Amino acid sequence: MTSIDLPEDRGCLRWVLAMPLALVYLPAAYFCWIALVLRPGSPYDRLHDDVRFTAGVSVFLCFLGLLLTAVPVFHRNLGRWWYAAPFLLAAVAYWRGQTV
Repeated sequence: MTSIDLPEDRGCLRWVLAMPLALVYLPAAYFCWIALVLRPGSPYDRLHDDVRFTAGVSVFLCFLGLLLTAVPVFHRNLGRWWYAAPFLLAAVAYWRGQTV
């Protein structure tokens, strides 16, 4: 019995599966960047709440992307580096939200 999944057929499938992940991770990276760029001037500045909010949104989007990556279709066809980027991005966003 031959396998239907041929290695040469996975190239297009990887691009198709990568699109929803890119649509989740790009806004997550943008919110993380915003959290890193915002610099509150004083302890009473309202930017503290904004930094925490944008960092929380970034962590949430990374978690959503990780859940999507754990779906068997994604897990089977995409490499392990798709797990590394959201972990790193979420760690940076969480660190920024806690140390503002």
